[in-house]
Amino acid sequence: MATYSIQIKKSAQKEIKSLPSSDKQRIIAKIYTLAKNPRGPDSKKLSGQEKYRVRVGMYRILYEIHDIILVIIIVRVAHRQVMKTI
Repeated sequence: MATYSIQIKKSAQKEIKSLPSSDKQRIIAKIYTLAKNPRGPDSKKLSGQEKYRVRVGMYRILYEIHDIILVIIIVRVAHRQVMKTI
């Protein structure tokens, strides 16, 4: 399986920077594991959208997968309470 490159939107970068350092480290580690397996057993496809989400502790990472160009775009990182509707 090919390794995907990762792009993080500026808004998601700001969200990551505002997190506590222990959570930030876990989230960054999870983002790097997505490069190897973007559709792992813990990721869920959002219905009606071409986006996926994965849970890391009390946070969710929302991302898009572009298979043709092998890119994962991190769209949002937020607390689960904030992303209840997603």
